[in-house]
Amino acid sequence: MKEFDYSLVKNPEYFKDGRMEAHSDHITYANVEEASTGETSYRHSLNGIWKFHYARNYGNTIKGFEREDYSCKDWDDIRVPAHIQMEGYDAPQYANVQYPWEGHEDIHPGEIPEHFNPVASYVKYFTVPEQMKGKRLFISFQGAESGIALWLNGQFVGYSEDSFTPSEFELTDYVKEGENKLAAQVFKWTASSWCEDQDFYRFSGIYREVYLYTVPDVHVYDLQIRAIPDESLNKARFEVKTSTWGKGNVHIVLSKKGQTILEENKSLGENAASTGSDRNGKDTATEAAGRTVQKGVADTFSWTVENPILWSAEDPQLYDLVMEVFDENGILQEVIPQKVGFRRFEMKDGIMTLNGKRIVFKGVNRHEFSSITGRCVSEAELRKDLTIMKQNNINAIRTCHYPDASLIYQLCDEFGIYMIDETNLESHGSWDTAEFTKDYTYVVPHDKPEWQSMMLDRANSMYQRDKNHPAILIWSCGNESFGGKDIFEMSQLFRNADPTRLVHYEGVCHDRRYNATSDMESQMYPSVEAIKEFLAKDASKPFICCEYTHAMGNSCGAMHKYTDLTDTEPKYQGGFIWDYIDQSIYKKDRYGKEFQAYGGDFGERPTDYNFSGNGIAYGGNRDASPKMQEVKFNYQNITAQVSADSVNVINKNLFVNTDTFECRVTLQKDGNVIRTEVLDTAVAPLSQMEYALPFKKEEKAGEYTVTVSFHLKEDMPWAKAGHEVAFGQYVYQVEAAVKPCTEHLEVIHSTHNIGVRGAEFEVLFSVLNGGLASYKYAGKEMIEAIPKPNFWRAPTDNDCGNLMAMRYGQWKLASMYVNHKDYRGAAYGPGNAPKVEEKEHSVKVSYTYFLPTIPAAECTLAYEVFGDGRVRTTLSYDPVKELGDMPEFGVIFKFNADYDHVSWYGLGEAETYADRKKGAKLGIYDNMVKDNVARYMVPQECGAKEEVRWAKITDRKGRGMLFEMDKENGPMMFSALPYTPHEMENAMHPYELPQIHYTVVRVAKGQMGIAGDDSWGARTQEEYLLDTSKPMEFSFVFKGV
Repeated sequence: MKEFDYSLVKNPEYFKDGRMEAHSDHITYANVEEASTGETSYRHSLNGIWKFHYARNYGNTIKGFEREDYSCKDWDDIRVPAHIQMEGYDAPQYANVQYPWEGHEDIHPGEIPEHFNPVASYVKYFTVPEQMKGKRLFISFQGAESGIALWLNGQFVGYSEDSFTPSEFELTDYVKEGENKLAAQVFKWTASSWCEDQDFYRFSGIYREVYLYTVPDVHVYDLQIRAIPDESLNKARFEVKTSTWGKGNVHIVLSKKGQTILEENKSLGENAASTGSDRNGKDTATEAAGRTVQKGVADTFSWTVENPILWSAEDPQLYDLVMEVFDENGILQEVIPQKVGFRRFEMKDGIMTLNGKRIVFKGVNRHEFSSITGRCVSEAELRKDLTIMKQNNINAIRTCHYPDASLIYQLCDEFGIYMIDETNLESHGSWDTAEFTKDYTYVVPHDKPEWQSMMLDRANSMYQRDKNHPAILIWSCGNESFGGKDIFEMSQLFRNADPTRLVHYEGVCHDRRYNATSDMESQMYPSVEAIKEFLAKDASKPFICCEYTHAMGNSCGAMHKYTDLTDTEPKYQGGFIWDYIDQSIYKKDRYGKEFQAYGGDFGERPTDYNFSGNGIAYGGNRDASPKMQEVKFNYQNITAQVSADSVNVINKNLFVNTDTFECRVTLQKDGNVIRTEVLDTAVAPLSQMEYALPFKKEEKAGEYTVTVSFHLKEDMPWAKAGHEVAFGQYVYQVEAAVKPCTEHLEVIHSTHNIGVRGAEFEVLFSVLNGGLASYKYAGKEMIEAIPKPNFWRAPTDNDCGNLMAMRYGQWKLASMYVNHKDYRGAAYGPGNAPKVEEKEHSVKVSYTYFLPTIPAAECTLAYEVFGDGRVRTTLSYDPVKELGDMPEFGVIFKFNADYDHVSWYGLGEAETYADRKKGAKLGIYDNMVKDNVARYMVPQECGAKEEVRWAKITDRKGRGMLFEMDKENGPMMFSALPYTPHEMENAMHPYELPQIHYTVVRVAKGQMGIAGDDSWGARTQEEYLLDTSKPMEFSFVFKGV
């Protein structure tokens, strides 16, 4: 009897032993009725409670626990599927590039940690279900991380590595009547862990579903479907290739919406004698490890389908294939339903095309991740992700950096989402070490022959499982593993197995020896200019960004420059945002309140802290973050170029006419809707057409906004009819004469204060304290502190990455310690007295403030008070060259937290910034002040509103303060949050923010853009910086309401 040898776990050439051959993910049913319900009697789930023992290393495991006579029934209970780290054993550990054992054990590629390398021992007692007795019995582990050894009734069944594809074993020879004891050991780190260094949490355990399955006497073990139109697209070759155990016949029906396209009976298993298999399909060959493998008898059937309706993300048309398998006596053995998509994906003249049209990937990288269960993602969570993606015009997913659980492929077929399916390979830590040491022998797999078989096995396992999904256009060899012969051979495996798709691998841009590994040039985080420069020199391949627009925290600035490039550079065919969802985990603080934890919050080291939070969707409830607004606009397939009386509609869809959507034209006056009409459009794919608007340009005074938007006419799996898919806006003004304020006001001069009083208000300017000390409206004090100039924002993750705080730190000091007293003079005394200018209908009080900078700087804050209670506020600054750029230029106010409601007329509804506002609409919006705090994992700048005409904070009775743009200055930036920038900056988690005491309002000329080309050095692009090369001035008006 073969025994398991743990020493082999550190051998990269030992990665499967007794494991079944990889096969397609089709599901077999006993009859048509079962198939219609989706519940098969050929499977029996083992999900649920298992018995469990945890050991911190192999030396601490219980030897012999797998024996039949060793009772494990008093062991702990654990849920399966689940990561053991999410069940209270070991700790979740987040690491990006560095290997998780670095600094703890000195090991080299292929070796494994010995001191700390958790081993999870599982036991499941089960009885074979009645319907499975007497049949061949198998077990499928859909995902076990990172190596699993299996025993049944004390006998070693097999071993498998590859955390992200199924590990299946035959149990027939080991199963018995009555109770069976299934035992498994799952090792956190094996030799293959050197190739599983993805940017994610390091988990282990049986984390995908586990089930027993049996098969009938005649069984299609593997199924390959190809539905490829010819170049004319008018006819297609439909091919079904089966690998069958046993001999019989199959009844094949292909239909579309109930209409039969083809129907035919075929023989199965006729070539059994030439395959080296016996009649039961058991191969007579053996693997090097000495375990029998399973192969079937191959049959290929093909037909020609006339005028196929083609599949695409825009119109995911699927056919229904049903295969009924009979034995030689005509007895039904199994029913196999399968969705089929006809589509032709190829390289033509150096450009990737789908069904003859140049494709643009409007993509996102997506880790499988749940804040509740780690990489064990529920169907509800997955459906929510895909629904939000489709609602926001995302048309492609890269499964970073491993194959996902099977359901996502089925849903992408149905929803219409293109996929890059990526092999489970990343050895970034070994490559990074080599970059430091210049010793590239450290890199795995590189050119090392001892790693090649493992790499080919992983590629083959992914290919075999996923090959029948039309959503998959590209196979990827992995991620960030440098280059070399081993990865090139993986690419060749894909090409030889599947000429209907292309092959991707980014790492060859760092190692050009095997440049043919990738069919396209793929790079990470190049600037737009770098892409242009590269294609100007080498346009031999199309170019994609497999990662771009790093969405860490408040990010995605200037994304539109990349998406605009797809319109002007044919060889640039889009990219994949990094990434879709924050990798955060629910945890409780010391007071029992849940928060979203990130790297380091579990006491684990080494870690890369909050670098796990790069999503355009939040962790936790998986809602879209404010960044999604920009993504939706930049990825929309219809451009509406709107003027006052016409719209030029550019249809960027490859296959869908705009008459598929309802086009609505909305006219707003000063933010209020006054007319809405439907406009009939019929713009063919990749065409444009101009239409007159259904109403003429207005002549009455006011600001008018014309919005042309496109909406679904019918319900889709991902949205209801009426959902907006694209929009464009145009704004114009009809000027009106401004009436001057002539209401009376009174000025009161005293030693320490200057008072200004009108009919409903009273203002107090402090000479002693240097600023606006009081603003009363209708007898109620409005402000809680003297407003001050503000030049700072709470640094974003991108700011931290590009060292903004180090470069601009003096502006933080200036904001915190700005004073009307000149620190170069005496500290005692009233300081610099304000300048007072009394006019006929106003009074202007101006303060000079000194900034604690080197060299010293000054600014002026002036308040001009009118008789109706309006206060025109002007901030002026003469730049000091040595101080350079500033994050923000404006004024900060503090109000009582009772003023907790905010409304504004400006861009919305999500936060906007100078370099992230393309996706916002001009309109009137409102929310609660606290809801402007975005749920980024680390508190940082958030909630800003660009191009604001007016904004208002109010209490529950509607009392508060109105802020208006000064017409000479134009729209302003506005922010209303419960915290100051400094309070936000001081907190590393949201729970560290103080209790809410104030509503903090910032009104500004502007704020520097938030950037996002990457999060580790890329700065805000120059055109989105505040211009400090010339005198700066900004005015706005506030008034009580």
